[in-house]
Amino acid sequence: MKRHTLLGREVICRVEKKLGSIPFLQVAKDVACYHHEKWDGTGYPEGLRGEAIPLSARIMALADVYDALICRRVYKPPFPHSQAVAIIAQGRGVHFDPLLTDVFTAEHEAMRDIALRYAESEEQREALLL
Repeated sequence: MKRHTLLGREVICRVEKKLGSIPFLQVAKDVACYHHEKWDGTGYPEGLRGEAIPLSARIMALADVYDALICRRVYKPPFPHSQAVAIIAQGRGVHFDPLLTDVFTAEHEAMRDIALRYAESEEQREALLL
């Protein structure tokens, strides 16, 4: 599981070799590789901490966790939006960039609106409204 970050970066590097250097691909490599790094340095694959984690990956870390929480997984039903927001808020300064966490919690209704627009099931839609 932890290798998916490195494999994602490698795939994008191969694309870059064929297409040449495109600024967007650097952002894509950062997101693919570092979205599981944690603000406190306990993440993977490199154990980066704080602002050493590229901003794009810090943003994706929040979005990725929110999505994982509000979506059904084989091991859990979708969490209510309010619970997902609370879990992310608890990760402030540990898992997530404190400033980005503050923005997320301030704008969580906009996140819910986006999630509702793209909900994959009625079950997810109902959980988002809790």
